[in-house]
Amino acid sequence: MNDSSWGAPPRAGLWGPADQGTSPGYGWEVPPSSAGPAHEVGEAAHTRPMPTVPHAGGEPGDAAGRDQGAAGLGGPLFRDERDQRPGPGQAAGRPPTPSDPAPDPARSDGARSTGGGQAKKKSAGRNLRAAIGVGVGLGVVIVASLFIYKPVFIGVIAVAVVVGLWELTSRLAERKDIRVPLAPLAIGGVAMVVAGYVRGAQGAWVAVALTSLAVLVWRMTEPPDNYLRDVTAGVFAAFYVPFLATFVALMLDTEDGAWRVLTFLLLTVVSDTGAYAVGWRFGKHPLAPRISPGKTREGLMGAVAFAMVAGALCMEFLIDGGAWWQGLVLGFAVAVSATLGDLGESMIKRDLGIKDMGKLLPGHGGIMDRLDSLLPTAPVVWLLMVIFVGGG
Repeated sequence: MNDSSWGAPPRAGLWGPADQGTSPGYGWEVPPSSAGPAHEVGEAAHTRPMPTVPHAGGEPGDAAGRDQGAAGLGGPLFRDERDQRPGPGQAAGRPPTPSDPAPDPARSDGARSTGGGQAKKKSAGRNLRAAIGVGVGLGVVIVASLFIYKPVFIGVIAVAVVVGLWELTSRLAERKDIRVPLAPLAIGGVAMVVAGYVRGAQGAWVAVALTSLAVLVWRMTEPPDNYLRDVTAGVFAAFYVPFLATFVALMLDTEDGAWRVLTFLLLTVVSDTGAYAVGWRFGKHPLAPRISPGKTREGLMGAVAFAMVAGALCMEFLIDGGAWWQGLVLGFAVAVSATLGDLGESMIKRDLGIKDMGKLLPGHGGIMDRLDSLLPTAPVVWLLMVIFVGGG
């Protein structure tokens, strides 16, 4: 799920909601520092770029502006980034001195002072009621369709793929002027999922090849300018969203397919929950500060521990022929792949200069902000299930 973010608890080093988005409403964010701007999450458009603030020390062409970067900007691009600007009266690159003004304790660690030396109030930085409500609603729909009638669940996957492709191609057009043809991608994406469920891996490969060809041909109806750039992005989108989602359909097309898919979903959600809980409470050391400064190593360890325990239980009690030790391996692999997926979408969103891929799901962001950790985890779980208990 993704690198989605809806704010973070005020304590520095905690692991709150991801700025991308990870499984139903869980993320790993460190709160903004005291110098960063404060925003109300509900007031900001999810897909707009987060503003940068020109440095107050001078114009873009002067020395102070050059010290802050090529554009002379001093503010953080994202709310979860630490603002490294020198404080009032403090020269750049010089530690504070006794003559420098003391920091305002009311803004320390991004928290609001409760007055009178009272403890600071912790906040998740997002609409928890909306996030939980939407998450529960999605869970009910997914589980009901999964166990009542499998083709309905295939339809749920297909809808998620189409919406995810729409979000991704829309953001590419808005932020990078990359014109990816959505129609062949959407039709081909649905075909990949259906072919994977009906015809297996061979059907999925044929569908992805035809979809890539359709993107190449469809783009020929427009001027040749930036043709290579647009079709490259289109083929990337075809593999990133529908092709990876097809592995969920491949898991479902087995005798105990519903239980395999449920295990896949549970482990991904539990991994993100462990990252959130441990990172929020103990997170201090950044995991990948250049990609997502809020994610911490402690949160990753929490994800691994939670997922391994859940994997042992699922493989022992839900999967026919499964063993607890296989669940430990599966849980570890899920935690790693979910984390990499989250970081991968964070890279995409930082390149695009946006916080969320969309705002379709209140408290969560867009569909892609929920699929970021699920998509790369699907082929990992499918492969390990085939190795451990077979593909039948």
